[in-house]
Amino acid sequence: MGALNGKKSQFFIVSDSVGETGELVAKAAISQFRPGMQDVAVRRFPHIENREQINEILQFAIEQQAMVVYTLVKEEMRDFTKTLCARKNIPNIDLMGPTMEMFTTALQVEPIEEPGLVRKLDDDYFKKIEAIEFAVKYDDGRDPRGLLKADIVLIGVSRTSKTPLSQFLAHKRLKVANVPLVPEVEPPEELFHVPKEKCFGLVISPEKLNNIRKERLIALGLNDSASYAKVERIDEEINHFYRIVDRIGCPVIDVTNKAVEETANDILRRIKE
Repeated sequence: MGALNGKKSQFFIVSDSVGETGELVAKAAISQFRPGMQDVAVRRFPHIENREQINEILQFAIEQQAMVVYTLVKEEMRDFTKTLCARKNIPNIDLMGPTMEMFTTALQVEPIEEPGLVRKLDDDYFKKIEAIEFAVKYDDGRDPRGLLKADIVLIGVSRTSKTPLSQFLAHKRLKVANVPLVPEVEPPEELFHVPKEKCFGLVISPEKLNNIRKERLIALGLNDSASYAKVERIDEEINHFYRIVDRIGCPVIDVTNKAVEETANDILRRIKE
């Protein structure tokens, strides 16, 4: 594979998205024809939306003696390209059509035919990973700088499901930081600069919290009569919690008998509203 009639051989990649798939396949194929690979150019024509654009590209392909590789998700656009290439005697290959037709037959479902969905899915995936890493980095008040970067800030006393709730919301691509509130430690100053609509206080009934903390102490091999689980200590912490909430002006969600999913949906609903 090399020059044709003194001209450098070319692949034209025609796509209704960015053309990355077509270029990768073309380059993979070219790599199997050494020597001469250096004489082949690959040129992308992305975001093609109508027949006029295809017509212009194919006319240019004739002038450049280029081969055409196309990844078009709309059947009508694929058919038009295939017909025109045949009429103009342009070497061409449809990378998307045969696979989509096979899936349509096997699954008995018509394709959406919306360009760029793979890139959207990739973007969603990386946003989710970024949000999960954020939740880990700024968990349990570890770094107060994260509070002003977060989409959501959770505050509450110990054992109010702040960490699992942060992770659940991270899977919804939301960056969540959480801060434990204890009377002996003043909350970070950054907390009071968070917009109140982004902050949510989590509270639980003293009786429920008493049971949870006792079970936690036993699981750790400790005496369940420790101060951490005493009702007096819990009341002190909850009173402190409400003092901080009043300063911020944020909403409070009672998580006493709620699963993490329920609390998350409550928060998502409030944000949407």
